[in-house]
This record gives sequence, C-alpha cells and structure tokens, in this order.
Amino acid sequence: MNYAQISGLESTHFSGGVGRRPVALVRAKGARLWDSEGNEYIDCAAAQGWANVGHSHPVVTAAIQAQAETLVAAQESSYNDIRAQWMRDLAQVLQISLNWSGCHIHPSNSGTEAIEAALKLARVTTGRTGIVAAMRSFHGRTLGALSLTWNKKYREPFEPLVPGITHVPYDNIDAMAEAIDDNTAAVVIEIVQGEGGVYPGSGEYFQSLRELCTERGTLLIVDEIQTGVGRTGRWLACEHHRLSPDIITLGKSIGGGLPLGVTAWHKEVGQFQSGQHGSTFGGNPLVCAASRAVIEVMAEERLPERAEQLGNRLMAELRALPSDQIREVRGLGLMIGVELRGKVTPILQQLMERGVWALPAGLNVLRLLPPLVIEESDLERVVEVIKGVI
Repeated sequence: MNYAQISGLESTHFSGGVGRRPVALVRAKGARLWDSEGNEYIDCAAAQGWANVGHSHPVVTAAIQAQAETLVAAQESSYNDIRAQWMRDLAQVLQISLNWSGCHIHPSNSGTEAIEAALKLARVTTGRTGIVAAMRSFHGRTLGALSLTWNKKYREPFEPLVPGITHVPYDNIDAMAEAIDDNTAAVVIEIVQGEGGVYPGSGEYFQSLRELCTERGTLLIVDEIQTGVGRTGRWLACEHHRLSPDIITLGKSIGGGLPLGVTAWHKEVGQFQSGQHGSTFGGNPLVCAASRAVIEVMAEERLPERAEQLGNRLMAELRALPSDQIREVRGLGLMIGVELRGKVTPILQQLMERGVWALPAGLNVLRLLPPLVIEESDLERVVEVIKGVI
C-alpha cells in the first residue's frame, strides 16, 4: 500500500486524539525507519522513547517468537514460569540500582497504568489521600495520571480531575516542604522532565526531597517511564543522584516494543491486599519474555554506558553549533533537549525532509531520544542536518 491508500484508510476510522505526520512508517531496524514510499530516516525519537535497544533487536525478536509458540497470555491468578523469571531478573537490577533490600513488582500494560498503580498503592498503604507533583510534569493520560500532569492543554478538556493533587515548582525544595502536610500520601517526581522540556533536576534537590519525605512519612514515587532502562546513562536515572525512592514506575522501553508498565516498590512499603488491584494482560508471558531479553541486551551490550558516552559527545557538538537560534542544550545521557528561540514544529518538518525523525518537548524544544544502539556515524549525520536546518 502507498501513503495515500494507508492514510486514507486509517483516517476513515481515526479517533482524532493524536496528531499525524504526513508519513506512513512501515518498517524499522536498529535506529533506522522506512516509510511506505521507501524514504529512510535516522530515528531520534526511539518511537516515543520505547526503542532503547533499537527496533527489531534480534535477541528480543527471537524471545518473542519462541514465547509466541508456547504461551502468549496466562491468567493473572495463576503462577507462570516466564513471569517468575522476569520478576527475578528485574528485581536484581532494581535492588542494585536503588539500594533496595527487596522489592515487590506489579506489571501492567503501559506507563500510565504503572502510575495509576503507584497512586493506589500510596493511598492504601499510608491511609492518606494527598499527592504532590511538579509543574511542567507529564505522567500520562488516564484520569489519575492526567491529574498529576501539569500542562493545561492536556488537563482542561477533562476536568474535574482527581481531587487532592497539588503542583509545585520543580527543583524547589522550599515549595515542596510547604506543600507536604499530614495528609500527603506521596510525592511524584521525574529525574528529568521529558515532555515538559527536558529539564534535569539537581542532586541536592533529590537528596533533600528524600530526607523530607522520610521525615514526614510521605512516600517518594519516581517516574522513570522515559528516563529508565539506560536512557540517561544509568540503568535508572535515580542512580545519578544515589536516590532510593519508595516506588518507581517504568514503561516504554522496558517491554522492548511490546506494551508493558511496571510499578515496583521497596518491600517495606507493604503490599496490595488480594483483589485491590489487577490487570488482565499485565505480566503476560509474551511481554515478560521480551522484557527479559531487553534486560539481557542492556547488560551484554553495555547500553547505559554507551548512552552516557554518546550523549556527552552529542550535547557537546550541539552546544558548539554556531547558531543564534539555540538558547540552550540540556539533558542527561541520550535524553537531550535543544531549546530554540522560535517554534520547533517547522524545524521538525525540515529535519524529517532531510531524513531525521525527532520529537518536540513543548512549543520550542527539539527533543532527541535516539535508540541507545545508534551508530556514531548516524549521530554525526544528525548534527550535520540540525546545523543545516537551524
């Protein structure tokens, strides 16, 4: 099918909820994309941040194929061998990264579902109802996750949202201290605000926040849906600051391209009681097999280390570009934001015309989230194209 056929057919039934670029992507491999007309793109979006190990990685693909022939989905009310092994493997990584002595894991189908589970867990284990989140934050689109999200363009059409949620300025411990009271169940925070403009928080802020939450009996939830699984140069972005939260959420890249959300928490937080939370497809054997393969690839190919090295080099080259259109380059690992003095949409369009697929982060930030397996020569090409465009 060509572009006109594909777009015409899909538009007939399209919900309208997500904007579409005038392109039909039909194939991907590694850090490359191809559209229906045969055009090739360097992927600097990692398919909205989920393709950390690249598209169609052979280890992940083989795991999916093998499991698809055995058992795709199992009842959540039964035990399963693949899910058990996946939980063991993931728990080992999390406990080392976060200095946890033990943890519990709830699998779901997306990052936003992982946030919902975290909110429910915080309320049921603390007996409190209040939640504090940050301005510029983005945590998802279901009603609970949307209530945490700051941007009014996402929120206003669906108000009233979940009550009891307060937003305070990011990276401001005094504002956080004022907002947390005796009814605050949890604080929800990102180590790097992605959708909000790629803003990294400071180590001093996160350490002070940890102390504040401990002092006031409030759970600290860190949203690692975009920053986790090697994206920032560590398995988890928390590691940059030696931060040990009570609860973390994962999504996007943890499933290797299949839908998977993870809510994990230190064993001392407690557990759900039977019947309090569940998921029909969460933790199905197919996606658990894919996720085990992701964990394997991350270790074998040392992708967090690669993300740190390539990210530092890419940010240095972007900062060196002789352009008065760039206000600031910021980020962590291969999670990079280029703040422009004008709107980003025309830049994205010109990049796409020149074979680079990138993302926005707000109205004026160019966001780069390439797969961690991207070749250095591809990144050099990306810098050349950006230089030519801006």
